[in-house]
Amino acid sequence: MSERFVVIPVGRHEKANNRVAIDTVPGGRWAENGNDNSVAQETAAAVPILEYNREPNKYGDGNPQESSPFINSSDLDRGNFYDGKNMALFEEEMDSNPMVSSLLNKLANYTNLTQGVVEHEEAENNDGARRKEIKSPRMGTFIGVYLPCLQNILGVILFLRFTWIVGTAGILESFAIVFMCCSCTMLTAISMSAIATNGVVPAGGSYYMISRSLGPEFGGAVGLCFYLGTTFAGSMYILGTIEILLTYIVPNAAIFKGENGGETEAMLNNMRVYGTCCIILMALVVYVGVKYVNKLSLVFLACVMLSIFAIYAGVIKSAFDPPDFPICLLGNRTLLSHTYDVCAKVVIEANETMTTKLWSLFCDSPFLNASCNEYFEMNNVTEIKGIPGLASGVINDNLWRDYGPQGMLVEKKDQPSISAPDSKFTSPYVSNDIATFFTLLVGIYFPSVTGIMAGSNRSGDLKDAQKSIPVGTIMAIATTSFIYMSCVILFGACIEGVVLRDKFGEAVSGNLVIGILSWPSPWVIVIGSFFSTCGAGLQSLTGAPRLLQAIARDGIVPFLQVFGHGKANGEPTWALLLTAAICEIGILIASLDSVAPILSMFFLMCYMFVNLACAVQTLLCTPNWRPRFKFYHWTLSFLGMSLCLALMFICSWYYALIAMLIAGCIYKYIEYRGAEKEWGDGIRGLSLNAARYALIRLEEAQPHTKNWRPQLMVLLNLDSEQNVKHARLLSFTTQLKAGKGLTIVGSVIEGTYMAKRPQAKQSEQNVKSTMAAEKTKGFCHVVVSSNLRDGVSHLIQSAGLGGMKHNTVLMAWPNLWKQQEDPVSWRNFIETVRETTAAHQALLVAKNIDSFPSNQERFSNGTIDVWWIVHDGGLLMLLPFLLQQHKVWRKCKMRIFTVAQMVDNNIQMKKDLQMFLYHLRLNAEVEVVEMHESDISAFTYEKTLVMEQRSQMLKQMQLSRNEREREIQSITDGSRSSIRRKIHSNQSEQDEIVIQLADKEEEAQLIHDRNTASHAAISKKVDAVPDRVHMTWTKEKFTAERNRNREPAGMGVRDLFNMKPEWESLNQSNVRRMHTAVKLNEVVVNKSQDAHLVLLNMPGPPKNKCGDENYMEFLEVLTEGLNRVLLVRGGGREVITIYS
Repeated sequence: MSERFVVIPVGRHEKANNRVAIDTVPGGRWAENGNDNSVAQETAAAVPILEYNREPNKYGDGNPQESSPFINSSDLDRGNFYDGKNMALFEEEMDSNPMVSSLLNKLANYTNLTQGVVEHEEAENNDGARRKEIKSPRMGTFIGVYLPCLQNILGVILFLRFTWIVGTAGILESFAIVFMCCSCTMLTAISMSAIATNGVVPAGGSYYMISRSLGPEFGGAVGLCFYLGTTFAGSMYILGTIEILLTYIVPNAAIFKGENGGETEAMLNNMRVYGTCCIILMALVVYVGVKYVNKLSLVFLACVMLSIFAIYAGVIKSAFDPPDFPICLLGNRTLLSHTYDVCAKVVIEANETMTTKLWSLFCDSPFLNASCNEYFEMNNVTEIKGIPGLASGVINDNLWRDYGPQGMLVEKKDQPSISAPDSKFTSPYVSNDIATFFTLLVGIYFPSVTGIMAGSNRSGDLKDAQKSIPVGTIMAIATTSFIYMSCVILFGACIEGVVLRDKFGEAVSGNLVIGILSWPSPWVIVIGSFFSTCGAGLQSLTGAPRLLQAIARDGIVPFLQVFGHGKANGEPTWALLLTAAICEIGILIASLDSVAPILSMFFLMCYMFVNLACAVQTLLCTPNWRPRFKFYHWTLSFLGMSLCLALMFICSWYYALIAMLIAGCIYKYIEYRGAEKEWGDGIRGLSLNAARYALIRLEEAQPHTKNWRPQLMVLLNLDSEQNVKHARLLSFTTQLKAGKGLTIVGSVIEGTYMAKRPQAKQSEQNVKSTMAAEKTKGFCHVVVSSNLRDGVSHLIQSAGLGGMKHNTVLMAWPNLWKQQEDPVSWRNFIETVRETTAAHQALLVAKNIDSFPSNQERFSNGTIDVWWIVHDGGLLMLLPFLLQQHKVWRKCKMRIFTVAQMVDNNIQMKKDLQMFLYHLRLNAEVEVVEMHESDISAFTYEKTLVMEQRSQMLKQMQLSRNEREREIQSITDGSRSSIRRKIHSNQSEQDEIVIQLADKEEEAQLIHDRNTASHAAISKKVDAVPDRVHMTWTKEKFTAERNRNREPAGMGVRDLFNMKPEWESLNQSNVRRMHTAVKLNEVVVNKSQDAHLVLLNMPGPPKNKCGDENYMEFLEVLTEGLNRVLLVRGGGREVITIYS
């Protein structure tokens, strides 16, 4: 519906003149224009019609929002709930999914504010009620992108060093340097254009693009490197300003004067003093107000453009009228202009030959018969044109390079000269102030092509950023590349080679070399370059603090958060102070040639990651990667990235390594200490693709035995408040894994997912918090299931993905299994054992887990005892080795015990085991324990009898109510008939039996009462029934027990004989199993009672499920008397090998 129409609901029985106009608002609620609530109620069921509205165009409520509207946005007005009829089908979703009209309104009014604007507005409107209207961005491509990039690219290097680079490297190699650097920035601009047009780029420029494309770690590291590069660029511009001032404008302003060859050191000291004063002045200007810097930017831009036109005008003029700047040569050596007044040895004045000032430099007296320097005597003095012009053919002499060490004289190669040794006289020649070579020139030149980010940094001020940034940036780079490449050829074709290699213009009366070529005057270039470099320094001091403030406000680098604050209007005061301090470091270096390679490193690193970001996004083909700029390809991005990396090492390999080290340290710091940010970056997508590829590869084949390690599924129990019951299970996991391999922490909540979803989320958060506290690295998986058994089964079957599945299950021993009337707990445990065996997974059961050490504890001595009863694939021996890698168990020794039978050779077994451990490269003490054949003790029979009676009662508890009553009635009748049969027996013995049977009747009656009571009353009495059943003995057993208590210990054999008829009714398989558990427990307790940890083979549950209730008793007896026990059950495969 057009925004020019409003809805007019009309009542069915109303007249046309009783209409009430209402508007639609986001969310669909009818908003009444009038004040009469009754009228609104009457028109609630009205039929809406359309009426033309002359109000301004609006969507929805018309209130502009600065934040982008998304689903479940917190800024939605919950009160605007849709009550109308048109969208009634969606009315229940309106509070989470906004109307399209509201969405379009928010998008249309989205304002991309620059840094500090919001705070500035809030400072002006303290009450916050009035908000200053924000003007829509109106800058186009030419003003907003092209000219700022042009101003930032053309700078100090062009005016102060470019002629020297052309003269030193020659036209061919200079062209290669310019081509490499310009190609690097062009490829980077293509990648940057693709990123910048893939959505809105707020203020922050390159930092925002890299961080949102490669993640906070890369973004923070590269962002800080870009900040350092921008800061050192400010140092370079300030040093260039001072060099122009002291060398070409007011040389007499120098504070330090160099004498006897100390000119270079004096110049450096002057640069430090004036540079410090200049940076203080510039910082004050930036602090007082950025608006003054912005107003002066047009003046600085005009200076740059005027200087460029002056250079080209001078080149054209030199073709037919070269400027008159002669230079003086002695032989082929260039003389300093201030060392002579006339370029001649002698002059004729009034028919008299007079010596010149030049004669005095090389001779010991002004007379013609003086003793002079041998080279001076053998060579002539020649005066040549410094700028012979475009048509002179000097281009042939300047094609080739002329590198040399520090102090090498600047010589004209084709000039005739006779070599001779120099004497003790001071050399008045032009020479190299530094050693020159190709890589040095690349590092010095590269800053002259930086500045390509100026357009993206102003994206918030552009009318159409997605169109202006690519076009303006690429056009600016193409223009500057043409200027640089043409200047290489034109400078080599117009200027004499010795003048090109004269860095400071000492052979042309101290003039700026590029200035003497320009037209109409050298002062055009001098003044233009002075203001240009001064403006560039101001802009660096303006932009760098804001970049640091943007990084600090993102919160990814904790120690930088203080620099996110500033003045009330958002100006970054603290960041400005830090920027000025870092800039002062570059000022103290005081050499433009030394500072330029430093900032080249940081800019190249930034450009390299811009290319990497584009390449990664392109290759991943993420759905959100839809840039409007289509002229890009991942191969171009990789080429640009490779070229940036190559240029880093070409410029200076040690600076490149230092820059990478700084970026790496920042990356690791953000990774471990920085705030976690989810920006949808490409590194996460790259990790996902790499993980998918690795999972597919892992699924092709099972891992080799050499690569096997326990990939754990940790089964946790939660309490009623969804907190972890046994946190030490996670501590043990950390000690066993040490962050290696896969760890899945699973838990089960009973219920349905729809009802228990909040509890599941809370449980997952609690488990993750406990994992973080225990330093357990892994994944959390909470399952909601109708019962615990099915939930655990689902975890064992489905946890993991592809080849990254668990192969070992770790769980705690159910300590309260005896005290629970409901046998579900121990049945779940046994079923878990069976399922892990069926899935060919290893099983670790930690008993007394709460007594296991925490990660902070350290054992200074002690042992880890391994009881190797049966072979399980070597897992028993691998686990202690893994534990010893952790600090908690590192000082514990490993002992391995094995059990020998009567037919075994103990000595040979010990030797074989020692040899086996030697081949396994494991250090452990070995001991063979003998278990002799012995008769089954009375204690074993007693244990078995109690176990079977408890098992019988547990079975009874599962019967139906009628079955329970019939069973209890039969027990009662049998007891009464027994009383009648034994009525004539011994009176004393009869009294005792009557007492016992009376107890039995009371017990039966108690059980009967319980069976007739409610089911809830039964569940409250967990321990009563099994305890009473233990005392339900026969008469013979009762007599034997009485006699055993009365007689001395030596009568044990007669007791054994008297009780034997009772034992014949027991299951002999259970008796043998109990006998093994008792005897083995005696041996283990005797040897390993003081061990810090005991590892035992875990016997499997019976194949017949009828004996499940006895299995728990066997394990309890086996581990009785031991503090920390880890029951181990192998997964059916070898996990350790002797081969390499």
